[in-house]
Amino acid sequence: MTTIQWFPGHMTRARRQIQEKLKLIDIAIELLDARVPLSSRNPMIDDIMMNKPRLVLLNKADLADPGITRDWIAYFGKLGIEALPIDAVTGEGVRSIPEKAKHALRDKIEAQLRKGMNPRAVRALIVGIPNVGKSTLINRLAGKHIAATGDKPGVTKGQQWIKAGGDLELLDTPGILWPKFEDEVVGYRLAAIGSISDQILHVEDVAFHALRFISEAYPANLKERYELTDVPGAGAEADEIVGVMEAIGRKRGCLQSGGSVNLEKASMVVLRDLRGGKLGRISLERPDGRSKEEALTDG
Repeated sequence: MTTIQWFPGHMTRARRQIQEKLKLIDIAIELLDARVPLSSRNPMIDDIMMNKPRLVLLNKADLADPGITRDWIAYFGKLGIEALPIDAVTGEGVRSIPEKAKHALRDKIEAQLRKGMNPRAVRALIVGIPNVGKSTLINRLAGKHIAATGDKPGVTKGQQWIKAGGDLELLDTPGILWPKFEDEVVGYRLAAIGSISDQILHVEDVAFHALRFISEAYPANLKERYELTDVPGAGAEADEIVGVMEAIGRKRGCLQSGGSVNLEKASMVVLRDLRGGKLGRISLERPDGRSKEEALTDG
């Protein structure tokens, strides 16, 4: 895969706007996708935010493997960053966010109290890549529909301060993808969950990489969803994965003239099912980089 260049103008402006607002910010609330926390973590954010306190939210935790999500929470804890699994759509875990933010700022708040100051509401910057659920989270925190939401990357284009109760004020920003993906695996993972437009990468390539991983780590999920009798495990050859895709295509009626499988249509079936949670709770990466199967084998 060639290096993906992806840096629309509004993302360049977003970085500049964030840097301009830093002096007003107490804490950065970094929203990641629980299925791919590291791949959905923009490395530019560390440079942009510098030494600002950080709270990590693992959104869409309802779609991720709960055991692996616990591993990610421990991973961030070792970095000195508290991580909280949430589901912005249902509100699961969202009520804990203001208190977690204040806890991350406890030293600053305690210093203000010692000086006789009445601490104001915590001012937080919501950061994250496109389509990770920032607008849905903000609407949930604010208790009303304020931020525009959608299932396409890049819905949020502007900036606005939003009150989330008496203890928290939020600054929403457009999602920022980094200028290019040097690691093709990161690009494919983000494409698989829908954070990169389906027009950027070939759908068949994205689905192939996702299917290879799922065949290895979650074969039972594939068998159950598509009524398959055989799914290759670790070390499967490319033609074996294509065979699984063709079997799925036949099960779902993705046929073209002559009776052969339309692999593009079959690929979209797999990606829609993955993104919608119909393949079960799947995490596409682990903190240690190993597959789920390898971790179980190693104990």
